Amino acid sequence: MADNSVTPAAGTGSRQELIDALNEDLAREYQAIIAYVVYSQVLKGAEYMSIAKELETHAAEELSHALIISGQIDYLGGTPTVSPKPVKMSEDARELLRFDLENESETIRQYRRRVKQCEALNEYAIAEHIREILKDEQEHLIDLATALGEDPPVLS
Repeated sequence: MADNSVTPAAGTGSRQELIDALNEDLAREYQAIIAYVVYSQVLKGAEYMSIAKELETHAAEELSHALIISGQIDYLGGTPTVSPKPVKMSEDARELLRFDLENESETIRQYRRRVKQCEALNEYAIAEHIREILKDEQEHLIDLATALGEDPPVLS
């Protein structure tokens, strides 16, 4: 009987490690959905109306990302997580936007790692899905930085 499993190169991880990492990503997507839904409703003041509306759009995009990531976890033979990362709250609108900016920065850093991890395991289609998600996440980062009157952070 032939062994058809792919042995990853040293240091690139295993299929199970990819499933586990994607579940962390999924938990971050759930966190983003919750944060964007809540923050879009609690931001008050004329200066925040535009970004509040944008956060509603972000929530829908994050739901789409969660569906994509959960589908990839299932494809790999894993079970998608049901638990979000914790969502921070504040009475201060700028602080809420700062929380979102930090979360988007971490999400982008993790998805960049995930692309490399997928490619090391020859999971090129999953890597392409994540690249598409990365485009949205980068737009979210720019929207949030702009709302805060800042340049987007450099995430190298």
